Amino acid sequence: MDSKQSSPEILPVPSAPVPSTPLTESYTYHSPLPTAEGPYILGVDEAGRGPVLGPLVYGIAYCPAAYRDDLEQLGFADSKTLTPELRSSLLETLSSDPANLGWSVRVISPQAISSGMLHRPAINLNQQSQNATVLLIKDILDKGIILSEVYVDALGTTSTYKDYLSSTFPGIEFTVESKADFKYKIVGAASVAAKVTRDVCLEEWTFEETEYTSGAPLGSGYPSDPKTQAWLKTSLDPTFGFPKVARFSWTTVKLLLEKEGHAVKWIDDGQASLIKAFESAQGLDKGRCGLARELGIRSIAAL
Repeated sequence: MDSKQSSPEILPVPSAPVPSTPLTESYTYHSPLPTAEGPYILGVDEAGRGPVLGPLVYGIAYCPAAYRDDLEQLGFADSKTLTPELRSSLLETLSSDPANLGWSVRVISPQAISSGMLHRPAINLNQQSQNATVLLIKDILDKGIILSEVYVDALGTTSTYKDYLSSTFPGIEFTVESKADFKYKIVGAASVAAKVTRDVCLEEWTFEETEYTSGAPLGSGYPSDPKTQAWLKTSLDPTFGFPKVARFSWTTVKLLLEKEGHAVKWIDDGQASLIKAFESAQGLDKGRCGLARELGIRSIAAL
């Protein structure tokens, strides 16, 4: 296993690669590297873009271009059209021919999603998704896999995204389309890897907050899911908010905190006037506090 930022304990396949410890950082999991001769085709898809709970997972699957006909017979499809049992079975299939089939997932933690979206300037979900896709493709290339074609499931203006990926990875033919997981089996395989991983993340979620006691099921994590709605209502602490499984940059969470959370009253403890004093200073005194100027205290850099 290769990882980015952390090295969580990994459960054995066919279980999804999910840490048995709290998911405090984003990480990457790679299956064993295929050994068949290339060039390879690769598919990219995600699971969990819209939910208010849990991670966003990007998955890739890849195989030799010469294996394409065999891939067509394995049953891969858009994971949303498959039952959980069939998705799990297909992840076993994806792991059953290590000479020809490889897959990876990038698990983006809820904290990372929200931190990016609330960053100034904001790193929106499209940018975070793009970063995950580039990271996964780059990892595979760095491992020595030669890619001839890459198929990406994407929303929005796909031509701009295609041009960006083509310029980032010259020599690879990119196909970037909506519903690519339905059109191309290699993207369907990536969809299965991403979806199974995300589902297990929620089912096996380990709370970092040791005193969390709600016990309510998380549900699918989508705001429209009654189980998720119930969890949000029962898990809100009016002072401390939600456990870190929630994406605190989501409007659903913001509205609940505004409605049910304790109001915060910010008190000027003198910092505002101190900041004003810093800003009004001139010459060598600029950036130095008023007390330092009054006492004639100077740093070496100011002398």
